[in-house]
Amino acid sequence: MIRRFGEPVVAGKHYVMRPGAYAILPLGRNLLLTHQEESTPEFQLPGGGVDAGESAIQALHREVFEETGWRIAAPRKIGVFRRFTYMPEYDLWAEKLCHIYTARPVRALGPPSEAGHMAVWMKPIEAVNRLANEGDRYFVENLFS
Repeated sequence: MIRRFGEPVVAGKHYVMRPGAYAILPLGRNLLLTHQEESTPEFQLPGGGVDAGESAIQALHREVFEETGWRIAAPRKIGVFRRFTYMPEYDLWAEKLCHIYTARPVRALGPPSEAGHMAVWMKPIEAVNRLANEGDRYFVENLFS
């Protein structure tokens, strides 16, 4: 059974399955996160949707680079969760299937290429208190407890 976090399902809405890959990126005593400034500013695990014809690992590398400017190595899947949400940027009600990985940040190649994102370093305990979604917080807390 896949753990579910977040908002309850809204009756009468059609949800589109949206698989995604997200990374917990520890380096030293900090985690590399992304801060999304658009709509509601929030801290997130770097990652996002898996595009057609793309594997979750390919999406993970692409999304982390787009949202942080960093290359990563040695991704290892640690879990998965579901959440039901409205995605205003796509005008879409989505059932997000979030594949969570841990990986090693290797090198910053520049600023994030995705508009409205900023790479941020944060202590794991602070991340548990500041990450925007409950599923991200759950996996960070379990990895570092």
